[in-house]
Amino acid sequence: MIIDTHCHFDMMPNPEQYIRNAEKRGDIILGMTNLPSHYKMGRCHLNGYKHIRLALGFHPQLAAESVNELGLFDQLVDTTSYIGEIGLDFSKNNYHTQDRQIVCLRHILATIKGKNKIISVHSRRAEKVLLELLNEYKAKNVIFHWYSGSVNLVKDIIAQGYYFSVNEAMTLTPNGQKIIAAIPKDRILTESDSPFNNRHDINSVLKYLNESEENIEVNFRRLIAGIM
Repeated sequence: MIIDTHCHFDMMPNPEQYIRNAEKRGDIILGMTNLPSHYKMGRCHLNGYKHIRLALGFHPQLAAESVNELGLFDQLVDTTSYIGEIGLDFSKNNYHTQDRQIVCLRHILATIKGKNKIISVHSRRAEKVLLELLNEYKAKNVIFHWYSGSVNLVKDIIAQGYYFSVNEAMTLTPNGQKIIAAIPKDRILTESDSPFNNRHDINSVLKYLNESEENIEVNFRRLIAGIM
């Protein structure tokens, strides 16, 4: 059983075929969405699936142009146990919208506060600010997706009970390898971030980690126990 905790199958050329094949294999796939309107369009296509889930998202890169969708996020939040992709992105192309991103994220974290959700977060160049906001709103069951920040911050993220999802691309860079080495084995999950990531082979991740599918499943089951 492959567990993919961060995948954008709604952005694939043929999402329905992709999830049908994954369901037949028994793989667990958490599909992220970039906006509430995307989630609203896609959720009806998941009826009847046992292993495939769709998350309600609000991507930070779209925050400046999509503030009007926050109301829709609020309307839909109780229709799923999964939230993502949300977070902050202070990279060069998105730094100019950081204030708007924070406003949107505060709204989202306030909306989900006290609710039992699995949350997948984007943290590029904004890891410390994001962690502070997650702590402020007492967010639980958080997965840091494709973390690329300071290795020194990993211990603080772990101290909050959070997880990291690792993809193949991370295993191929010195920085990614240092980050992976700093994460305790019981806080590692696997992801593809497909189709945005060309190096998305989860079997390669398991080989690099020297971990079995069963061990990753144990970590995942422990995480989702928090929403039961």
